Amino acid sequence: MSYFADSIAAAFQLITSFDKEIYQIVVTSVSISLIAALIAGLFAIPAGIAFALNHFSGKRFIQHILNTLMAMPTVVIGLLLYGLLSRLGPLGQFNLLYTPTAIILAEAILIFPIMMNLTIVAVTSADSRLVPTLISLGAKPITLSIHVARQTRFAILAAIITGFGRAIGEVGAAMMLGGNIEGFTRTMTTAIALETSKGEFEIGLALGLLLLLIAFIVNFLLSWLQRGRT
Repeated sequence: MSYFADSIAAAFQLITSFDKEIYQIVVTSVSISLIAALIAGLFAIPAGIAFALNHFSGKRFIQHILNTLMAMPTVVIGLLLYGLLSRLGPLGQFNLLYTPTAIILAEAILIFPIMMNLTIVAVTSADSRLVPTLISLGAKPITLSIHVARQTRFAILAAIITGFGRAIGEVGAAMMLGGNIEGFTRTMTTAIALETSKGEFEIGLALGLLLLLIAFIVNFLLSWLQRGRT
């Protein structure tokens, strides 16, 4: 019990003393996940709006694929991208393996179906009179999509925040594609795994507490957005 208590005390000491190594990992992790969320949102949100507003054959099948991708293990994404980005892979010439770009790409792919699905739900749950009214006023597809996005902006923002929260907790693909390089690709989750395996439990615990704090902030923002919609 004293070991655990001492480790917690040491972890808080590292956090409150603003240990350079700890916060460098935090900054790296947050920046990578934020960029991934913004990139994924740039594609997932328009795709989700277009999917929700249009009717076409195979729509239900695509929805099933999206639902399946939401549950895809991160190591599978990491494995596929590793094959693509490795020196012998088709994209090996770009030297992206073991760089932050590789992690960003993996996290963006990971959260894309989540953000798209949440956008679809937001649009389909909007006021049923919105789309017919806009169409009756002569709104073109792009104009229609823009107006729908404005009306569902809180839910769309919540989708982005949810994607960020999922990305920052990712470990499998980040470990495989980033290589856990200190000061370069070491994220909070990969650092926790490494430091714990080395016996540096207090460092792993400090990073774990900061990760919990970030998760709390993300959930607080989601709750605030939900209140803003009502």
